[in-house]
Amino acid sequence: METHELQSRIAAVQERTAAAARRAGRDPAEVTLVAVSKMHSPEEVAAAYAAGLRVFGENRVEEAVPKTGEVARLVAPAEPPDWHLIGHLQSRKAEDVLPWASMVHSVDSVKLAQRLSRFVTAEKLPILLEVNVSGEASKYGFRPEELPAAVETIAALPGLALQGLMTMAPIAADPEDVRPIFAALRALRDELRRSYPTLDWRHLSMGMTDDFEVAIEEGATIVRVGRAIFGEPM
Repeated sequence: METHELQSRIAAVQERTAAAARRAGRDPAEVTLVAVSKMHSPEEVAAAYAAGLRVFGENRVEEAVPKTGEVARLVAPAEPPDWHLIGHLQSRKAEDVLPWASMVHSVDSVKLAQRLSRFVTAEKLPILLEVNVSGEASKYGFRPEELPAAVETIAALPGLALQGLMTMAPIAADPEDVRPIFAALRALRDELRRSYPTLDWRHLSMGMTDDFEVAIEEGATIVRVGRAIFGEPM
């Protein structure tokens, strides 16, 4: 992709993000754009960094480990970007995330949280709990009714900073069809905030290329956008 096209795509997503926030009476600065860079090259990520993006999301540890190092080399001497793990993480690979990820969105089991906690050695790792709001068998995540017990256990683990919830909405032709999913995640977060007021519930990670504007209108603080920025992987 040519640099000018990438810059145009980024500007368009940022404009749409800000407009959706304003429609909901929110400050656009409340919404973090995570550029989903899975299956895109370090050079593409470096170009997006040069165009102003600072937070990138990867789905697979095996792809992220070499890519994050190469991007750091390409953007030096500037500070490297923040990297979030947004895809499913097997508990046996938990240790491999810690050197590069500044947040894990997809904590979908107590076992995974315990593994991450075991390997954190420095500052606390921000995490989000993935919730299978739609109930789809193909999706990972806690069932809503499992959240209270999971929160009780995970919040007590050392090394982790629980900061909210994440969900993957079903694929739909009309973004309005998934609005109830986003509203339901917000309601779950609000219920947990009432039940556990001393915990940090600042984030709702929800919304992707096809539906991120609806997600923002329903309270998303983090949106994960890939195709609208980078196009389809080559």
